Amino acid sequence: MTITTDIVLRSSKLPLISIPAALPTEEIEYVYRRRFDSGRQLYIVQFDADDDIDEDALVSLDEVEGVTGIGRASGKDIYRIVVDLDDNIRQMFDAHIDGAPLENPVIKADGWYETKVFKSYATMSKFQENCEEHGVSMEVVAIGSAATASDNGEAYGLTDRQHEALTLAFSRGYYESPRQVSAEALADELGISQPSMSDLLQRAERQLLASTLGPQRLANAPTGSTQ
Repeated sequence: MTITTDIVLRSSKLPLISIPAALPTEEIEYVYRRRFDSGRQLYIVQFDADDDIDEDALVSLDEVEGVTGIGRASGKDIYRIVVDLDDNIRQMFDAHIDGAPLENPVIKADGWYETKVFKSYATMSKFQENCEEHGVSMEVVAIGSAATASDNGEAYGLTDRQHEALTLAFSRGYYESPRQVSAEALADELGISQPSMSDLLQRAERQLLASTLGPQRLANAPTGSTQ
């Protein structure tokens, strides 16, 4: 049975914390994250357009190595930001102990606010231990058993891992058009290879189709064009 948790991660060394701490914005939201080599990470972040944050202000921050403005959508200014990670934070990410995010994390001056799904209480405890081992405190704001989500997965014949992969892919915009994230980036977050991630999603998608359309109907579906 999976569990859903609202958590706050606190450390002045966390990526992007310096932005709301130093610039005139109360919070930012990141919608995409990818590891680079040499202790760097790429983030796609968005600010309220009314905050009027510009590239020069972002580049002036010590942790920021590069900024590219992407555009504006739904009252949000969107930027591509590359940050230089603190060594302890990099090691925390490299441990690949994490949960699947249900919503985009919100970053304020006092911490990262996240809602995550963990496979079990033991997995959540390992994540917390990993954070604290690397100087990041974790406050649990709310916690509950995600029985409904688990039951839904079981009802459609999904394994826990398939359900986790689909939840992550959906929350990150993998099924939007155009896609907001690649299978490689999703695999990076789950700590598995890109081929494994693609195979996991394909099996889960087929299982959902088989459960909703029926295995016989799926088997009889045309495989080529009728034109």
